[in-house]
Amino acid sequence: MAKILVVDDDPVMQLTIQRVLEQHGHVVTVAGDGQKALARFNGESFDLVVLDIFMPGMDGLEAMRLILKRAPNVPIIMTSGRPQTPSSVAEPDYLTMATKLGAVSALPKPFKPATLLTMAADCLASAGKQAASPRPDQDALPNS
Repeated sequence: MAKILVVDDDPVMQLTIQRVLEQHGHVVTVAGDGQKALARFNGESFDLVVLDIFMPGMDGLEAMRLILKRAPNVPIIMTSGRPQTPSSVAEPDYLTMATKLGAVSALPKPFKPATLLTMAADCLASAGKQAASPRPDQDALPNS
């Protein structure tokens, strides 16, 4: 069982990620923005953080920088609903940027629950944490 912090300003996304992770035995804490996420680190420690890049106030990249200052070994999965565009004229690929700045994985939205669970299990394993359950059976999960 891992303690996971989910940081997203979209309540539907918060609930979706929380339910998927809790159904697989993880303990999930939710924060609606970067400031609230940092406040959670004052009294708690987490095994994994799932962090949205684009949020009002403190964005996910700044929150990640400050989280890693406080907890340098916590793996972070960055998420974003913005399209990834290979064109140099378009806006930057923020998910790639996030991995260069310290995120362990990048997860574009929308995503399949199995993809989130696999990334979480891989991040926890690389950090030496035990996932609550084995990697998900791809056929046993819904495609939503």
